[in-house]
Amino acid sequence: MAKIRFQALAQALNREPVNFDETVKRSELFGQNVFNEQNMRQFLTNEAYLGVVSAIEHGTKIDRKIANQVASSMKQWAISKGVTHYTHWFQPLTGATAEKHDAFFEPIGGGLSIEKFEGSQLTQQEPDASSFPSGGIRNTFEARGYTAWDPTSPAFIYGTTLCIPTIFVAYTGEALDYKTPLLRALHAVDAAATDVCKYFDKNVKKVTSSLGWEQEYFLIDKALASSRPDIMLTGRTLLGHSSAKGQQLDDHYFGSIPTRALNFMRDLETECMLLGIPVKTRHNEVAPNQFELAPIYEEANLAVDHNSLLMDIMGKIASRHGFKVLLHEKPFAGVNGSGKHNNWSLSTDTGVNLLGPGKTPMSNLQFLTFFINTIKAVNENEELLRAVIASASNDHRLGANEAPPAIISIFIGKQLTKVLEELQDVTKGKLSPEEKTDLKLNVVGKIPDVLLDNTDRNRTSPFAFTGNKFEFRAVGSSANCANPMTVLNTIVAKQLKEFKIDVDKLIEKKELKKDEAVFNVLREYIKASKNILFDGNGYSEAWEKEAQKRGLSNNKTTPEALKVRISDKTIALFEEMKVMNKVEVNARYEVDVEEYIMRVQIESRVLGDIAGNHVIPTAVKYQNTLIENVAGLKEIFGNEFEEHAKEQIILIKKISEHIEAIHLKVHKMINARKKANIIDNIEDKAEAYCFKVKPFLEDIRYHCDKLELMIDDEIWPLTKYRELLFIR
Repeated sequence: MAKIRFQALAQALNREPVNFDETVKRSELFGQNVFNEQNMRQFLTNEAYLGVVSAIEHGTKIDRKIANQVASSMKQWAISKGVTHYTHWFQPLTGATAEKHDAFFEPIGGGLSIEKFEGSQLTQQEPDASSFPSGGIRNTFEARGYTAWDPTSPAFIYGTTLCIPTIFVAYTGEALDYKTPLLRALHAVDAAATDVCKYFDKNVKKVTSSLGWEQEYFLIDKALASSRPDIMLTGRTLLGHSSAKGQQLDDHYFGSIPTRALNFMRDLETECMLLGIPVKTRHNEVAPNQFELAPIYEEANLAVDHNSLLMDIMGKIASRHGFKVLLHEKPFAGVNGSGKHNNWSLSTDTGVNLLGPGKTPMSNLQFLTFFINTIKAVNENEELLRAVIASASNDHRLGANEAPPAIISIFIGKQLTKVLEELQDVTKGKLSPEEKTDLKLNVVGKIPDVLLDNTDRNRTSPFAFTGNKFEFRAVGSSANCANPMTVLNTIVAKQLKEFKIDVDKLIEKKELKKDEAVFNVLREYIKASKNILFDGNGYSEAWEKEAQKRGLSNNKTTPEALKVRISDKTIALFEEMKVMNKVEVNARYEVDVEEYIMRVQIESRVLGDIAGNHVIPTAVKYQNTLIENVAGLKEIFGNEFEEHAKEQIILIKKISEHIEAIHLKVHKMINARKKANIIDNIEDKAEAYCFKVKPFLEDIRYHCDKLELMIDDEIWPLTKYRELLFIR
C-alpha cells in the first residue's frame, strides 16, 4: 500500500497541466447544446412553438399532435449535432441524477432502419422504479414508474445523448423525485404572491421564484484519491493527521488559481456554456484546494436542474484533468468544509424584484410586504428549514465555526432592524394624514438609501438578507437544491396566503384603506417574528442559550432534525399548499433516515477495514523494526542498552497502546453496529447509529492519526493531508 501511495504521489507531481485553448467567446458558446427558444424557433412549426410556450408560461397541456411535432423537430435538431440516443433525465430520491438511454435507431424490416422519435417517447417513459428509494410508497417487486416531460426546463445534449428533463412518479401517482414537489411549490408561491402583488400593481399576472446557487468543492489529484479507500468509498477522509500548514495563513482564499485547477475550470465553464448554465464567478475558497463556482440567477426549477447537471459533469471533466472532485461537506478535518449558498428571491412578470426596494413609497411598501412575510414564514417554520438541510455529511459542517450553526436565525442588518422597529410603532388602526405622510416619507421612503449602506454581512447567519435577496447559507455542497427550494417556496406561499386573508379582513371589517390594512398586518407580523432575528455571533455559547430562551430549535444531529418532517404541522402545510400528500411526506422522511443510517454504516465499515488491514499491520511492521533495533543495541551495549534505546522503547510502548485501543474500539464499534442493525424501528435505528456507532469513528481516528505521526513515512500506507491538499 505504501508503494501505491508513493507511485500516486509521483504521478501527481509529474502530471503536466492540460493545455486549454480559450479562443472562442463564451457568449458564442452559450446554449449551443440546448433546445432553447432560439432553436425552437428554428426547428419547430409555429403551432408547435406556441404550444410549448403556452405550456411553459401558463401550464397548459400539450396535446398529442403538438407533442409529435416537437419530438420530430427535437430529433432533427439533435441528429444534426451528432446525437444517437435520447434519455429522460430525472432526479430520483437518491440525490443523484438518473437516465436510461434509448437509440433513435429502429429497424423497419427488409434489412432497413430509420431514426424514430415520437411524441409518446418525448412525453413519457417507463423506467424500472423498483430499485429507486421510495420510502415505502411501493414494494420492491412493483417495478412500474413513469417519467413525464417537464417543458419548463429545456432539453439539452450531453455527449451524443439528447437529455429530456422529466418528473418521476409512481404507478399510483405519488412523486418519487425532487422535481415534482418543487414544481408544485413554485406554482403555490406564484399563485399566492401574484394575489398579494395585486394590492400594489393590478398588471402582475405571474410571480417567479429565482435561485442563484454558489457551489463550493475540493479538487484533489485523481491518482492520490485512488490511493485512499475512504475517499473513494465515502467521499471524505475518515482518518489523517492535519498538515502542519493548512488554511491558517489565509493565503489560499481569493489567491491566484493554480494552473491545473484553472484549466479544469475553463473546461468546465465551456461545457456549462454549451449546456446553457450561466456560470459567472470562480475563485479559490478558504481551505487549500477548495474552490467555488457560481452562476447568474435563474428561474428556480431551471437553476435546480442546472446545479444537478453541474455536479454530474464536474466529475467527468475533472477526470480529464487528472482530478477528483469532492462535494462532501467535510472531506478534510481541520480545514473548512463546503456549502452551497442558495440565494432566493421573487420577481414579477412586470420586471420587479419583490425583495428589492423601489423608487417610490408604494414600491417600498411592496418590498416590505414580501420582506416581512418571508421573515415570518421562516420564524414559523425554522425547524422545518433545519430539517431540509440535514444529512450525515452536513452534520460535520453545521456549527463547526466555519459554517452557520444548526440554529436557524435571520440576519437583516442594523438599519433594516431599525426600519422594522419604526414600523412596529405604527399606530394601530386608521392613520392620520400626518402619520401616513411621516410613515411613507421618513420610514418607507428611505429604504433604498438604507440598503445602499447596509450593515456588514454576517457569515454565521444561516438565513441572511443581502440587499435584494435572501441567502440560505446552511445548505450543504452535495445537496440537491430542490429540497430547500421546495420548503422555502412552500412556507412563503403559505404565509402570503395568510397575509392576504388578514389584510382583506381588516379592509372589510374595519373599513381601513388598503395601505392602512397592510401596515397594521405587517406591524403584528414584526412583533410575532422578533425571535428569529439575530445579528450577533452565531458560533457563541451565549447564542445557544439565548436561542433556547427564544424557543428556537437547536437540532444538532440529523436524526433529531428530521423528526419535524413528519409532524402534523408539516403534513398539514404540504397538503394545504398541494405540494405533497401525507404518503409523499412520510416517504421522504423514511428515505432521508435510511440514507443517514447507510452513510454512517458505510463509514464505520470502511474505517474498520482501513484500521484493521492497513493501519495496524503497518504499525506492527514498524514496531518490529524498532524491536530489532533495540535488540541490536542490546548486543552492542549489553546491560547499558536501555540508556541508548530509551526513546525506542517508549515509542514501542506507545505504538502498542494505540494498536490495543484501535483493536478494542473497532471491536466495540462492530458490536454497536450489529445491535443497531437488528433494530426494527427506523428512528431508533438512526439514533443508535448516531449516538452509539458514530462516536467510535472519531475515537478510532484519534489513535490512527497518532500512529501516523510515529511511523516511518516510507511505510505509511495512506496518502497524507500534506500531499492531498497541496498538489499544484
